[in-house]
Amino acid sequence: MDGDRRGWRLCLLSGAVFVVCMAGTTLPTPLYGLYQEKFGFSELTVTVVYAVYAFGVIGVLLLTGNASDAVGRRPVLLWGLGFSAASAVCFLSATGLGWLYAGRLLSGLSAGLFTGAATVYVMELAPYGGASRATFVATAANMGGLGCGPLLSGVLAQYAAWPLYLPFAVHLALVACSAVVLLWLPETVRERRPLSTVRPQRPGLPAQVRAVFGPAAIASFVGFALFGVFTSVSPAFLAQSLNVDNHAVSGLVVALAFFASTAGQLAAGRVGMGRSLPLGCVALLAGLALLAGALRWDLLVLVVLSALVGGGGQGLAFRGALSAVAEASPADRRAAVISTLFVVAYAGISVPVIGVGLLAVHIGLEGAGLVFIACMAVLVSTAAVYLLRRPVPART
Repeated sequence: MDGDRRGWRLCLLSGAVFVVCMAGTTLPTPLYGLYQEKFGFSELTVTVVYAVYAFGVIGVLLLTGNASDAVGRRPVLLWGLGFSAASAVCFLSATGLGWLYAGRLLSGLSAGLFTGAATVYVMELAPYGGASRATFVATAANMGGLGCGPLLSGVLAQYAAWPLYLPFAVHLALVACSAVVLLWLPETVRERRPLSTVRPQRPGLPAQVRAVFGPAAIASFVGFALFGVFTSVSPAFLAQSLNVDNHAVSGLVVALAFFASTAGQLAAGRVGMGRSLPLGCVALLAGLALLAGALRWDLLVLVVLSALVGGGGQGLAFRGALSAVAEASPADRRAAVISTLFVVAYAGISVPVIGVGLLAVHIGLEGAGLVFIACMAVLVSTAAVYLLRRPVPART
């Protein structure tokens, strides 16, 4: 019993470190309007600045996605915290657009190191038999941290002094505390190899994973694409179309999507992993429909409902995807396979977002959003139909 208690304590502490790192990646979201006023750039530039982060994530996952399998979880996560701190310093020092690009790139490097390694680390620290709960802790820490970032910076920007500086100073303090916690936590990789053994990995999957990876990857792509649009352009839509210029409200709307994702992940444990993927796809489709209505009729209530329903669907689908992929992966390839899933997910956060920015220049934000929704609806419907024909086996 004492061992179980200690194991869950370690699991939750590692999850808290995960939260801090991921919060830093969405911290600038409600502040993009202020940066636009300060540096005078367009909405397309906002989407590119945002997407630079995703390219950093994907680059790290492809180059060093399996690094923690070799050198250990803690060294990789400490480097991730270092990049997170460097990102905050860039935003604190920002005197032009180049600083924002550098800050977002460093933030992406941080998230790239954390996503695969921290997810597996949280699961490995849990007591024996707690895999399902540990998966929830890991995915909830990921999404919950992403939600805490815009909420924290939105509140500080609206109600405290120095809106472009205080959020990043607070984050730096949290990163320092997280580094202390991480140094205290135990290492879980028993047979470590030198860093020189780490090689860039091509996207590839063991044969036993491929059957579940396709629908899992599509659902992850669409869910993260929805989050990408919410995180990059929803503050501009709220300000331009709905006259909502309160940074705390903008941050809350974005945070709701991520918190709903956490709730969806919790619900996945009750509905069963075999059903969470198809149900998540259906909820994602409903969230996209609500977002289309919000763009068409300029209604704040539909934006909020879209965040809640789409976020919940993303949580259901993503926890089901992560569990199915982790279950099917051999132990020595698990971190690498999970990193591959995150590559697909973060491609969803970058490519469609840039597409929305490019289209917005020519047909406006509303038209670009509707084109995005139509494309994502086709993808998620395809995944849902596939899952109805070939259901993911329920976990024992």
